[in-house]
Amino acid sequence: MPRQRLKQEKVPASQQDSGRPIVIVGVGNMGGAIARGLSASGLGGRLLLIDPAASTYNVQFLRKLGASFAQNATALTGLNPEAIILAVKPQAMSEVAPDYALAAKDAVVISIAAGMTIDRLFRWLDSPSGLVRAMPNLPASIGKGITAAFATPTTSMAQRQLSENILRAIGDFVWLGEEQLLNAVTAVSGSGPAYVFLLTEALSIAAEKMGIPQTIAKLLARKTVEGAGALLSADPAEASDLRQSVTSSGGTTDAALKILMANGHFQKLVTEAVEAATARAFALEKS
Repeated sequence: MPRQRLKQEKVPASQQDSGRPIVIVGVGNMGGAIARGLSASGLGGRLLLIDPAASTYNVQFLRKLGASFAQNATALTGLNPEAIILAVKPQAMSEVAPDYALAAKDAVVISIAAGMTIDRLFRWLDSPSGLVRAMPNLPASIGKGITAAFATPTTSMAQRQLSENILRAIGDFVWLGEEQLLNAVTAVSGSGPAYVFLLTEALSIAAEKMGIPQTIAKLLARKTVEGAGALLSADPAEASDLRQSVTSSGGTTDAALKILMANGHFQKLVTEAVEAATARAFALEKS
């Protein structure tokens, strides 16, 4: 999508009157998703979005919902933000985060940058009182994500609740008791959509090998995965129970699952994949 330079805007008095500003730094895929979610929940007037290269679509859409835009941290002069969401790329965090250290003194800072540890963030932000590290996933872009987060002990209960409310704007949410678990979360839910997309690809290719035309094969695979996901969302039954409900003894599904589940082969592959992704996440934290 086309990019544009943003004109620095003064946050209107009406925004300040409606509550302390919520600042989102970086309005890319995830930052934009959070902004849209918060706007949809009626908080558009409290949003100050900072990004010198936000897409024209995001700018126009979010301005209509009351959000203000700025190019850099100087826009926070004289303001007292309640929350600062750092949604910039991990490689840019060391350069961007220090600009928000002063504003973070009385705000909760939420980082959604993969691989950026609490220790690093704490140092770059000059010891903020409230600090949350979160890992959302791709479906957050349509409000169907799942986010796991870890908060520092100095983060107040009010700041934790605010952080949860913000992150629930893009889907479901869970708190973690240990920061290191975020690497496993990254491997499961962060990378997980790619695994599902790979399964969809594999089903489509298998359908073609059975003689089904490519266009129909792709449609069958996509709609099968979409429908199964919707059923998981609508039915509280465990995934294993849903699997068994569609598996008749001696039937076609049973024949297929005997191949996939033979000697625990399928589970072994998935476990090894998650282990590899987790190990890589730990390595990235140290790089």
